[in-house]
Amino acid sequence: MEALIPVINKLQDVFNTVGADTIQLPQIVVVGTQSSGKSSVLESLVGRDVLPRGTGIVTRRPLILQLVHIDSEDCRKTSEENESKKNGRLYRGIDGEEWGKFLHTKNKIYTDFEEIRREIEAETERISGNNKGISDEPIHLKVFSPHVVNLTLVDLPGITKVPVGDQPKDIEIQIRELILKYISNPNSIILAVTAANTDMATSEALKVAREVDPDGRRTLAVVTKLDLMDAGTDAMDVLMGRVIPVKLGIIGVVNRSQLDINQKKSVADSIRDEYAFLQKKYPSLANRNGTKYLARTLNRLLMHHIRDCLPELKTRINVLAAQYQSLLNSYGEPVDDESATLLQLITKFAAEYCNTIEGTAKYIETAELCGGARICYIFHETFGRTLESVDPLGGLTTIDVLTAIRNATGPRPALFVPEVSFELLVKRQIKRLEEPSLRCVELVHEEMQRIIQHCSNYSTQELLRFPKLHDAIVEVVTSLLRKRLPVTNEMVHNLVAIELAYINTKHPDFADACGLMNNNIEEQRRNRMRDLPSAVPRDKAAAGGAQSGPVSEQMDSGTGNWRGMLKRGEEAAVGDRASSQGPLPASPQKGHAVNLLDVPVPVSRKLSAREQRDCEVIERLIKSYFLIVRKNIQDSVPKAVMHFLVNHVKDCLQSELVGQLYKTALLNDLLTESEDMAQRRNEAADMLKALQKASQVIAEIRETHLW
Repeated sequence: MEALIPVINKLQDVFNTVGADTIQLPQIVVVGTQSSGKSSVLESLVGRDVLPRGTGIVTRRPLILQLVHIDSEDCRKTSEENESKKNGRLYRGIDGEEWGKFLHTKNKIYTDFEEIRREIEAETERISGNNKGISDEPIHLKVFSPHVVNLTLVDLPGITKVPVGDQPKDIEIQIRELILKYISNPNSIILAVTAANTDMATSEALKVAREVDPDGRRTLAVVTKLDLMDAGTDAMDVLMGRVIPVKLGIIGVVNRSQLDINQKKSVADSIRDEYAFLQKKYPSLANRNGTKYLARTLNRLLMHHIRDCLPELKTRINVLAAQYQSLLNSYGEPVDDESATLLQLITKFAAEYCNTIEGTAKYIETAELCGGARICYIFHETFGRTLESVDPLGGLTTIDVLTAIRNATGPRPALFVPEVSFELLVKRQIKRLEEPSLRCVELVHEEMQRIIQHCSNYSTQELLRFPKLHDAIVEVVTSLLRKRLPVTNEMVHNLVAIELAYINTKHPDFADACGLMNNNIEEQRRNRMRDLPSAVPRDKAAAGGAQSGPVSEQMDSGTGNWRGMLKRGEEAAVGDRASSQGPLPASPQKGHAVNLLDVPVPVSRKLSAREQRDCEVIERLIKSYFLIVRKNIQDSVPKAVMHFLVNHVKDCLQSELVGQLYKTALLNDLLTESEDMAQRRNEAADMLKALQKASQVIAEIRETHLW
């Protein structure tokens, strides 16, 4: 199981090469207040002076430190984590048994640890500046040595409260957010460092650790500076967990003092002095404290933690690999054959456009109606309801009807209602159907324009690689739709014009309606006859009706003829005129002229019985015929739109695209990728490669029964 930690180091290397932080690997995060001894603890684990030292805030960027144990005889081999045993390559130009490597300097090898420290300082200032500010961009350092155990540690800036010098005013918040970012990783172990000469109950490190690990399942406490406690006091209660219990334990260590560092006291000498101090001061706890015990404990905890995290880690890697594979597929392969690629993209777009209309597209919209479904909705809901809302007699008053009847009779009083008045009025109403019909065409045209964007966004994402080709396709399809719009409008206009050109009063539905109204009027006449006073002979009252029979038969023997129906309303005309005529005005006196234009014309008045009947009959006829025409328009307009616009575009789309775009002179320009597409494809390919390699590493663990 010891080999699990090198495996995680290997995974860390894999993801470092692509700069990915989407996988949260097991690691030990060191947390503590400023000058609590964090860096000293890390240097003790490394066994060398490797970290910048000084007063104030020294660690200003996260340092991810990987310790790799190597055998003494293999220390010159070229592989990381002893991979050199497999390929036999040798590390050339290395003097010494320990060395380090930075991720940002690629393959440069550092055998001088003083140079490593200077590189950390330089890299920190390069990103964070020299104003004591911090940055969340980590520095990756790997140390190979036969004197270390396999560990992955993260050194973070120390917790501080008050800005110093030209530090940002919110330095405390910045450091806190940076610490939470790393310790929130559920796969991390928190190493909470607290100085022994401070009150354990006020430990900021333990406080922030409990925020993300309230159960303490992944928190280990380290008490530093045991040798600096006040005289007469000791840390026995703290180390025994009597003050604040910590599940993973509390380990005490003794750091080098600043004087020791200035006098170049080695870490090895410091560890020997630490052991002597613990044996003298805490003899009963000496074997459970100290730097060496801390290193072994961290190695054991990290090893068990890795074992527990691997199943979830494997699942996460597999999911990400599938996601990046899909992303890479959407970016497409680099173009080799431009002609074939262009033709393929054009064909695919045309097919997806037609499929969206037919409802067989691969990507079905769930948020709203799209394509053919919306066109169907326009035809049968929007257009159909609009036509049904048009009142057959809308905008037509009784006075309008009466005026039309009078204007159609000319200077002669009419015995019958003139047919011209009906045609004049019904055409006026039919004309009102043209505007909603043209609006239907417009709505379908807009939806077919929207289908272009739908296909670009969901169906043919490859077009996003080639913005110029995308724009050209949009322009060609838009132009085709624009050319078909006036043709379709003209056809719809003609459909209404056809209805206006000939008023077919012999239409079967219209004849049936006339016959029904004729029977209603006859029934009303009989009812009036029954209501007459008994003093009036019924044969005289019905004489007019009897005389009208032959006239009706001469006009048309069918009861469905609307002129015959109107004739029956003329019976009472003579009686009405006789009764309505009052005494004749006196003849003008001789020598006095009468100006007829001065006679006032009443604007509104009560209609006579005959006028009311005439208007009622005309209105019923208009309504009956209008409903017939509206039904025709409601049926024929969608058919015209489908034939002249929708189906024509479907049939001609691919040939139009090929004719306009499939030209040798346009190939290079149309298939020019967007500026960042190649970069995104390379990044996705690198990440996919890293994930696949990580999956292989985990598979090797299973094969070797380490898991």
